Amino acid sequence: MKISISLPQRSERGYTIDIGELPKVEIDGKAAVITNPKVSGLHLRRLLERVEARELYIVVVPDGEEYKSMESIEFILDRLFDHRLDRHSTLIAFGGGVIGDMTGFAASIFQRGIDFIQIPTTLLAQVDASVGGKTGINNRFGKNLVGAFHQPSAVYIDTYWLKSLPEREFAAGVAEIVKMAVMFDKSFFEWLESHDLKSDDNLKEAIRRSVELKADVVNEDEKERGVRAVLNYGHTFAHVIENFSGYGSYLHGEAVAIGMVMANELALAMGILSEDEAERIKRLLLRYDLPVDYRIDSAERFYEQFFLDKKSHDNTITFIVAESIGRYRILKSPERELVLSVLKKFERGSDD
Repeated sequence: MKISISLPQRSERGYTIDIGELPKVEIDGKAAVITNPKVSGLHLRRLLERVEARELYIVVVPDGEEYKSMESIEFILDRLFDHRLDRHSTLIAFGGGVIGDMTGFAASIFQRGIDFIQIPTTLLAQVDASVGGKTGINNRFGKNLVGAFHQPSAVYIDTYWLKSLPEREFAAGVAEIVKMAVMFDKSFFEWLESHDLKSDDNLKEAIRRSVELKADVVNEDEKERGVRAVLNYGHTFAHVIENFSGYGSYLHGEAVAIGMVMANELALAMGILSEDEAERIKRLLLRYDLPVDYRIDSAERFYEQFFLDKKSHDNTITFIVAESIGRYRILKSPERELVLSVLKKFERGSDD
């Protein structure tokens, strides 16, 4: 199955998302596979059976969100220069969202920009991170604050890689699937309520529907100036959680699950979302053992961290909330006291 990203706003070429068994990938020139020890140990041999290039190098970087840093980018770039890659070379991101983001960012700045291919190996990366061209790294101020929009030349989604995925990593990907359904497709959400994604056929269908929704959004708004911002449902809260926890306690999808629940609390406080639908969303997340609660030390400090998010502008904060399942609302800078009242429900010692 093939899904197209056409990028109608630009003359630059689009690309294809290929869902199914990884085909033969032929690269005309030098290439480097960027991966981590876990993925390379499990799957590198199978990948190398399917990738051909004039010269092919392997670059292994440490695993984990805490390594999504400028130091890792410099390590990758040094290896590319060591192997004398050039402007006609290609990078291959072979791993989860962290590897995809770093590989894309390295490709965007090496020799002022070279091609890269996404071969995502986690569910979260397959349904979200590998599609759309967002690349970047974290720093001490927050998540993905340094980066670039740099579209891949192709994306290959093969569920074979998911067979070795730990339960927590699988659930983290489910959170992003739920996000897409809550924002854009009520019938898809209802389908998720009645289908177990541990079934291979159901999982493939959920990936297909998620990628189609993401592709539609990216085709309409590549640079997040409009509808693409809706994909940040739960993320404004999640990025603060990840930053405060040092990028080690929660997987990204786990933080997004908590963030969606917090965003729902904001929508409930504004009378936008019904209690019943908020509970349905929480119930679906809990079915996959995703965390739905988080304890804040200081609501004031948590609130101030929002202003370091990429989506903040001129000292205003944008929140994405569910108006109902399948419908969204973009909130431009809701009242500070209202947001604080929601955050205080999550403070340590709160009875709520």
